[in-house]
Amino acid sequence: MKPIWVVDDDQSIRWVLEKTLARESLACRSFSNSADVLAAMETESPQVLVSDIRMPGGATPNAGLEILQAAKVKYPGLPVIIMTAFSDLESAVSAFQGGAFEYLPKPFDVDQAVELIRRAVDESLREAAIEEKIEATPEILGQAPAMQDVFRAIGRLSQSNVTVLITGESGTGKELVARALHRHSPRANAPFIALNTAAIPKELLESELFGHERGAFTGAQSMRRGRFEQAENGTLFLDEIGDMPSELQTRLLRVLSDGHFYRVGGHSPMKANVRVIAATHQNLEDLVRQGLFREDLYPRLNVIRLRLPALHERAEDIPLLARSFLHKSARELGVESKRLSDAAMKLFVTLPFPGNVRQLENLCHWLTVMAPAQVVEVKDLPPEMRGAAPETARVTSLSRTPVHGDGGSVRHEAVGGSGIDGGGAQSDDVWRSELERMAAHMLALDRHDVMDALTRQFEATLIRMALRHTGGRRIEAAQRLGIGRNTITRKIQDLGLDEVR
Repeated sequence: MKPIWVVDDDQSIRWVLEKTLARESLACRSFSNSADVLAAMETESPQVLVSDIRMPGGATPNAGLEILQAAKVKYPGLPVIIMTAFSDLESAVSAFQGGAFEYLPKPFDVDQAVELIRRAVDESLREAAIEEKIEATPEILGQAPAMQDVFRAIGRLSQSNVTVLITGESGTGKELVARALHRHSPRANAPFIALNTAAIPKELLESELFGHERGAFTGAQSMRRGRFEQAENGTLFLDEIGDMPSELQTRLLRVLSDGHFYRVGGHSPMKANVRVIAATHQNLEDLVRQGLFREDLYPRLNVIRLRLPALHERAEDIPLLARSFLHKSARELGVESKRLSDAAMKLFVTLPFPGNVRQLENLCHWLTVMAPAQVVEVKDLPPEMRGAAPETARVTSLSRTPVHGDGGSVRHEAVGGSGIDGGGAQSDDVWRSELERMAAHMLALDRHDVMDALTRQFEATLIRMALRHTGGRRIEAAQRLGIGRNTITRKIQDLGLDEVR
């Protein structure tokens, strides 16, 4: 382990910390001014940096903040503890805003200082281990059984040139798998060319795929090689193949059948030595039945099918993916990596993530930019994520049913659009399922008032509905609910429903 660096112009402070850390078997190196530590930082780094905030010899009066800023630029993951006087609250705030791990008020208790330094050491070692693990991991991460099946399939296909159809929801990583298939194939040294057929206008897609000759159409001032020629001897990845126009499906079928194609406006056949990997989030069998996809092209693409699991099918991979994406975003932005608290991580695992891995990556990037502290808590998540519950991207809380005393509409929402209307077993299942999801969501937040909170929501909703139905007449509402007049009056007060009339 690397030494702890202590920076303070007060020799007695340095001496106390040196002796104390030595007694704790922690190596220590001391500096008396900011210039020396900044010079040392150019070639080496400590395990933890402990620095006074005010020292002579710095570019600013708060030399400790200058050291903190330099450390965060050069070593974003380095825990920095700032020592500050009790009266220097503004400096302590500045230290936290600058990314300090913690601040140590002077005069400090030696045992307190050691405990804080040990916490910083543990954090440093943990971050280093995660960083090493992530850097050593492959581009596609996954420990879930469903992903292990995908990895085995990639291995089996590594020496094959067979056409592969990758299916799965949007955001599951279909292009990553296609790149992995290429990277481990005999064509690895040749180009990998990707084309999203849904992103190219229909009138331009043919030229994109097959190229065109000069003068083939207005604006074609020179010959252009298409993606098939660009991918010669390599791999052509056709994403969203289900959106390919029918006339281009016919041309693609010919290439897959005999390996030849024509440029737009061309008369000489071109030979294509290309492995085709296609992908779609759609059900091609349904498209074939609807006449939207060529029946004879489908088996040409579907030689080997590789289905990618949705993120909710591999929830055990979410912690690994989240840590990886947080580190990746931090590296890209040149900042210290954020870390999810235990409660936030528990919530992540229960979230539905309809956008799958792509949505998780975008969320981690958002947190890197927007979360105020290094440790991300549940309250730091976007509101729409805090309000999401397992198995559905939108939770309709019992308390969200709008009730208007002015004759406004009442709207009941539930999964699948069914109403809670007492219409039998199906609607019973709907509201019970909704209640289960809400309970699971709150338990995942590690709340300890789930029974009380849900009971209050349930009672408030019933009372609101009864008052809405009776036009605000409490006695009649109590009769409809089967409770006493005093009971409804007390509950209206307890639940804060006095405004309901």
